Amino acid sequence: MIDYAALLQANPNGVLATQDNGKIKTRVFQYLFTIDGKVYFCTNNEKPVSAQIKANPYVSFCTYPANFSPVLSINGKAVFEEDIKLKTRALDENPGIKGIYNTPDNPIFEIFYIDVEEVEIFSFTEGPKTYIA
Repeated sequence: MIDYAALLQANPNGVLATQDNGKIKTRVFQYLFTIDGKVYFCTNNEKPVSAQIKANPYVSFCTYPANFSPVLSINGKAVFEEDIKLKTRALDENPGIKGIYNTPDNPIFEIFYIDVEEVEIFSFTEGPKTYIA
């Protein structure tokens, strides 16, 4: 398996795809961290993305460096967590997010992870590769 956590760390900003009434929706998202193969993100539970994930938890996150090689896509089921330690870590490591939510017990602040089922990589030198978790 490829070290996708290192690729995510180097390129934390990407696009998260969800489903909304049978249609694909994408939006810019920021990767937070990886623990035991789980890829963590956060959101506001008042945003449509939160409801979309809860209604259909299968999501995809795609990111890449400036030269587009490699392009990384993480696919799997999103799972929401209420772990205050993870929320604290998210805020401590991301001042911009802390500026939005202030404290880990903010009632609109939610954290979720993608339980990775598939990792897809494309590089111009090696072509496409798919890894099943």
